[in-house]
Amino acid sequence: MERMEGVPQGGTDDAAAARPGPVPSEPSASRAPSASGTRPSSGADGPAGAPRADGGRVSVAGRRSDAGRSSGGGRAPDAGTASRGAPVSRTMTAFSPADEEKRRGVRRMKLTATGLLLLVAVVYVLAKWGHDSGAGAWAGYVAAAAEAGMVGALADWFAVTALFRRPLGLPIPHTAIIPTKKDQLGVSLGEFVGENFLSEDVVRQRLRSVGIGSRLGVWLAEPEHADRVTAELSTALRGALTVLRDSDVQAVVGEAVTRRANAREIAPGIGKMLEKVVVDGGHRRVVDLVVSRAHDWLVLHADSVMDAVQGGAPGWTPRFVDRKVGERVYRELLRFCAEMRDMPSHPARGALDRFLTDFASDLQSDTDTRARVERLKGEVLGRGEVQDLIASAWTAVRSMIVSAADDERSELRLRTRASLLSLGARMATEAKVQGKVDRWVEGAAVHVVTTYRKEITSLITDTVAGWDAEHTTRKIEAHIGRDLQFIRINGTVVGSLAGLLIYTVSQALGA
Repeated sequence: MERMEGVPQGGTDDAAAARPGPVPSEPSASRAPSASGTRPSSGADGPAGAPRADGGRVSVAGRRSDAGRSSGGGRAPDAGTASRGAPVSRTMTAFSPADEEKRRGVRRMKLTATGLLLLVAVVYVLAKWGHDSGAGAWAGYVAAAAEAGMVGALADWFAVTALFRRPLGLPIPHTAIIPTKKDQLGVSLGEFVGENFLSEDVVRQRLRSVGIGSRLGVWLAEPEHADRVTAELSTALRGALTVLRDSDVQAVVGEAVTRRANAREIAPGIGKMLEKVVVDGGHRRVVDLVVSRAHDWLVLHADSVMDAVQGGAPGWTPRFVDRKVGERVYRELLRFCAEMRDMPSHPARGALDRFLTDFASDLQSDTDTRARVERLKGEVLGRGEVQDLIASAWTAVRSMIVSAADDERSELRLRTRASLLSLGARMATEAKVQGKVDRWVEGAAVHVVTTYRKEITSLITDTVAGWDAEHTTRKIEAHIGRDLQFIRINGTVVGSLAGLLIYTVSQALGA
């Protein structure tokens, strides 16, 4: 009867049950699977009914099942060829001590169920013998109950065994469900998760019932939580700025600034700004500064001015005349600068105002002036010094941000913390803000699950497909096999009661 049980934990148990000879002993719990995830076969194709390395099985006649048949009809690789470089399935995981304890529990329950089957078999034999020997009518009732109990036990043994392997190693259709249908089960599981857990309605309903906006607001309104979020954001910001290469960012910034500057005409904007400056008199301080500095420079460089005037005089003029002319020019320049500095209503100031006003108008309306400004802009932006200045701005900005992120008392972190506290308080008390946050979270989650549902479910199907069939079967059996043995026990008991009832009714009707 133990051979009928099939020794479910063994890799060659079904084959051993199908052929004569002693039943192979069960491998010990500490025995580790081979490198390919399966135990080596005894031959080129392995014993009849034994699992193959590629998830298929070999029938009693030596033919491969469809699960182990290659697309070209050739031989599927066995454990020996797997070690020589043929692709093999990955094992699910190694057996943990908890798994081994569960396997021992399965073995104990199998012995209990098998012992109950042997018990009803012995009862049937004794009851049948007693009935034939004239022990009385009661022996017939006991024999009928025991006979039906054996039938129920055998049927449930077949059903339970067929989940994990081929009963007695026979190639009976629709048996060895888990090892042969592992990939299909993975696909079905992925589809089930996708349809029942990753659907838009389910995600929205679940998130709406959670109330993320209010919960997040209450949590974020706590100062220690706001400090924690601020610190995490600072760390993330520093990490992002550290990962970025300066050369790449500088190139992007330079290209963006240049492209934006070239895309817009700057002359009209400059003209409007200059017009407003002249109307408001903002340029007068600049004029005051220029004429004051010019007067001071003339005072300090009188000889240079006179030498420049004398040097430009014709060669036929006497030197004393050149000197007189130089002194006169110097005095007039000095007087002009002093008067312009001290007289706000100086005619030169008025002339400058009119010039700036006309120039501002030309910048906005004169085509030639605007075109000249655009050409000048292109020349300036094309200079290497300007590009270096634009690129160096990123280095300064990054250094400033990193320093602010490191300093707990910096304005950046203090403002961030205050903003988080304010946002948390609003989210905790204002239904409108809570609704906006909930809708945003729902929309983001729905977008993710609807856009990447296939990728998420493929994680399940691909993972299951990568498991080794034999190892997966043994691991699943270790987890649910103990409960399945109760099906055998219940089948024995229910079968006995059903047989007793049927026999009683038949005897009553026959009487």
